[in-house]
Amino acid sequence: MEQIALSTLTDGLTFTADLFVDNNFLLLPQSAPISDSIIAALKLWEFDTVLSDGNLSLGGDIGVPQETKEEKKEHIDVSINPIKKAMSKSAAGAALNGDEGRMKMVQDVYNEYMNYVERLYTRYATHKTINQKELFETVQELCVFIKDNRRFILRVNPSPENCKQNFLIKHSMRSTVLAIAIAQHLKMPISKMVELGVSSILHEIGMLRLPPQIYMTNKPLSPSEKNQIKRHPLLGYSILKDLAFPIAVQSAALEHHETVNGEGYPRRISDKISQNAKIISVCCAFEAITSPREYKDEKSSFEAMFELLLNQKHWYDPQTIKALLCTVSLYPIGSYVFLKNGKLALVIDSNPETPMCPIVQLLTDKKPDGSFKIVQTDNGNLGIARILTTKEKEDVLKAIENKHEKAATQSKTESIKTTEIKTSESTKAQEDVTEDVDIAFFD
Repeated sequence: MEQIALSTLTDGLTFTADLFVDNNFLLLPQSAPISDSIIAALKLWEFDTVLSDGNLSLGGDIGVPQETKEEKKEHIDVSINPIKKAMSKSAAGAALNGDEGRMKMVQDVYNEYMNYVERLYTRYATHKTINQKELFETVQELCVFIKDNRRFILRVNPSPENCKQNFLIKHSMRSTVLAIAIAQHLKMPISKMVELGVSSILHEIGMLRLPPQIYMTNKPLSPSEKNQIKRHPLLGYSILKDLAFPIAVQSAALEHHETVNGEGYPRRISDKISQNAKIISVCCAFEAITSPREYKDEKSSFEAMFELLLNQKHWYDPQTIKALLCTVSLYPIGSYVFLKNGKLALVIDSNPETPMCPIVQLLTDKKPDGSFKIVQTDNGNLGIARILTTKEKEDVLKAIENKHEKAATQSKTESIKTTEIKTSESTKAQEDVTEDVDIAFFD
C-alpha cells in the first residue's frame, strides 16, 4: 500500500480503495468521504500518514448524487458571491486610503479568487463536475479586475492563510494572473482572453488523477514519480474533453509542457503549439522559479526573468518571453531595488517601451501632500543598480512598518537611510547582469 501524507487530505475527498491507518486498522471503506473530524482525530493521535491501494477518487464508478435546486443555488452563492462581496466591501476603503487602501482591496479580492479556484478543484475531485458557465463568467470578471488593477495585482503575494493551500491552487492562480496580464499587453480580444484564463486555471487539473502523495510531496521526485507526473497533461486533456470544454482549453492543458525545441511532453511537438499553451508555459515557469517549495528556495523575480530571457535550453517561445518582459519589466512589479543615486524604491509599474526602466515609488521621498514620489527610472542617475537581497528587503520592510509608529517616525527614517548606505556596496555584479540581459533581449 502507498503512504498518503495527512497534510494532503481535505474534507470530502474519497479514494478508489479502502483507507487504512496501518496495515491492519481500516479507517474508511472505499468511496467513503474523509471529514474534518477524522483529520483532526488523526492529528490528535499523531498520525502523519495513512495507507491505501487506491488513488484519489474522481467519482467515476461510485456514482455522484444529483444536486437539488437548493444545493445548486448554494454552490453558486458560495463560489461567486464572496468575490463580489470582497470587491464592494473594499472599494470604499480603497478610495479613502489611496494606493495603500487599493493594495489592501486587491489583496482581499485576490484571496477570494484563490478560494474560488480551490473550491473548483475540490468540487471536481469530489463530484467530477465543473460549472463551465460560472467559471467563464468568473474569469471574465477577473480579466476586468486585472485590467483595472494591473500594477497592484502583479505585486500580490498569497496571504499566510493562502500559503497553506494546495500548491496547485497557488500555482494556478498566480499563473493565471500573469497570463491574463500578458494577454492584455498583446491586446487579445476579451473572448480569447477569457478562454486563456480558463485554460490557465485548469491546466493542472490532470494532477487530480494522480496519487496526491506524488504531486503534493515536499521531497524531490524519484524517476518513477516524475514519469507519473508527466501523465498529467494527457489526463487533463481527457478530463476537459469529457466535460466538453472548448478545444482551445483542451489543447492548452495538453500542450503546456511542450517546448519550442521539441523536447517537451507528452507529444514532443515544436511548431504546432497553441498560443495559449505557450503563454501558460512561460507563466508557469516564472511562477515556479519564484515560488518556494519544501525542497528548494525561491529565486527573486529578477532572477526568474533573467533565466527566462537567456532561455538557454530553448524551451520557451521567445515572443511570449518578450511579452512577459514588457508586462512585468526586467525588474518585475513588486521588486525592491537600489537606484544609482543611492535611493531605495519599489517597482510599481512596467514601461513596455523600455522594459529595463520601470516606474518606481521612492521609499524615503514624499511629495507635499504626504504621498511617496513616483519616478520613471532611466539609464542615468535614476537607473536601477540592483535588486535588494532577501535580507535587505526584510530589513527595509521592517523599517517601513516601524516607521508607521508615530513615536518612532524619525528614528526609523534614519534606519532606512542607513540601509541605503549599506546597500550601495556590491552593485557591480547586477549591473553586468543587466548588460547581458540587454544583449539577450535585443539579439
